[in-house]
Amino acid sequence: MSLIDEIRHGNRRVLARAISIVEEGGEEGRQLIKEAFPHSGHAFVVGVTGAPGAGKSTLVGALTGHCRGQGLTVGVVAVDPTSPFTGGALLGDRLRMQEHALDAGVFIRSLATRGSLGGLSRATGDVVCLLDVAGFDVIFVETVGAGQAEVDIMRYAHTTLVLVTPGMGDEVQVFKAGIMEIGDVFAVNKADQEGADRLARELEAMLDLAGPRAWRPPVVLTVAREGTGVAELWQALVGHRDFARRSGLWEEKLRARAEAEVRGILTARLLDEAWRRGGERGLLPRLLEEVAGRRVDPYTAAAMLADGLRGADHGGPV
Repeated sequence: MSLIDEIRHGNRRVLARAISIVEEGGEEGRQLIKEAFPHSGHAFVVGVTGAPGAGKSTLVGALTGHCRGQGLTVGVVAVDPTSPFTGGALLGDRLRMQEHALDAGVFIRSLATRGSLGGLSRATGDVVCLLDVAGFDVIFVETVGAGQAEVDIMRYAHTTLVLVTPGMGDEVQVFKAGIMEIGDVFAVNKADQEGADRLARELEAMLDLAGPRAWRPPVVLTVAREGTGVAELWQALVGHRDFARRSGLWEEKLRARAEAEVRGILTARLLDEAWRRGGERGLLPRLLEEVAGRRVDPYTAAAMLADGLRGADHGGPV
């Protein structure tokens, strides 16, 4: 039986091993995804983003408990900052959701960003694919929590949940373009703190100022550690999913996700290949020295490495 067949039959050990393989990014991982991909496309993928300290992990844990109460199985992909020493994930969310550790209907995996921007790991799409193939009904993807730049999640999730909290400076960040535009549902978490109602009103006003739209993102007040508002929040997420399916937005998101995945894989492969060829030919270290010495600008250096993919013969200062 192949690894993918084992995963489809519920073997969690094999699933964990397969995720490790795709994280490495080698040919074995690519072959796994090629085999897995035709069996995916069934799970409801929810992206969860927001500033550090907003309570993303706690809220994902509460939503997971709510889903389990409804008989749904849940996969969690928690993208964490990368250790500069080991390259691994710091503060793995498995440590922050221990109440689900022994639940066979829940699978939690932390991923390291490993330098990727946009709040996600390069392996995020592949891991979501494997969890989908494993039969999980709902997959939560929690971003690293770096702030406004975390817009990549909208390209991988069917529904994007944005968390804000009162008194943390989120008020300014969330009202900027980017985070404000990617949210399908907003949660004002830690709503038992002073200023939560005001923040919710300001969010509602900003959404009204955005003008009429097919889907008006709801704003839900939650206290994740107590479970307050979690059921209402889940209903809002499901409401967006159902609207997307009725309106044709679901298909648009699938096409956007396909573009993001292909573009991301292509970018990574071309970058790796250009870097590898430049290193093999001795061009890369010389170029880096020239850039460091201000004798070649970074754009010219990048163009010369890209030309190496076409087998161009380089002249110039190096």
